Amino acid sequence: MFDALLDTIFGLPVHPLVVHATAVVVPTAALVVVAALWPRFRRWAKFLPLILALAALVLVPLARESGEALRERVIETALVETHSELADGLLPWVAALVVVAAVLLWWNYREVGGRTSVARAPKWVAIVLAVAALVAATGTIVQAVLIGHSGAAAVWSEVGGAPAPAGGEDDD
Repeated sequence: MFDALLDTIFGLPVHPLVVHATAVVVPTAALVVVAALWPRFRRWAKFLPLILALAALVLVPLARESGEALRERVIETALVETHSELADGLLPWVAALVVVAAVLLWWNYREVGGRTSVARAPKWVAIVLAVAALVAATGTIVQAVLIGHSGAAAVWSEVGGAPAPAGGEDDD
């Protein structure tokens, strides 16, 4: 039954609907996690980076599974295959983003709670956290762009290269 939900809704493929949400949430989550490196933003945002990263973590498998359902309905081309292979690589990046967002949330509450001073923490901890956030966000955004570009190429090359239907408009 769950597979049927990821196939079509009201006769339309679910994949484009889920993909558009994913295309907004995934890069937004990555950018917000990077912004959370700044203490002032982190104090203001609180749970926002983690919530967005978790939303991305939910949307990515939904996009992947709905894409597999759509793949059963379309002609297999090299572009579709490339798109599918690239899509396999996004989940690990988003999972890393979730981990970094969770650590940043912990860091924020540690900082605000005043139980221990963040300023007294070794400087390498902040550096490692910043590098992890930048690597996870960059990997996430690059992978998402590659997936989106390959998906658009697969769709629009087929649409643009499709012959006109027989019995269509006259060429007069």
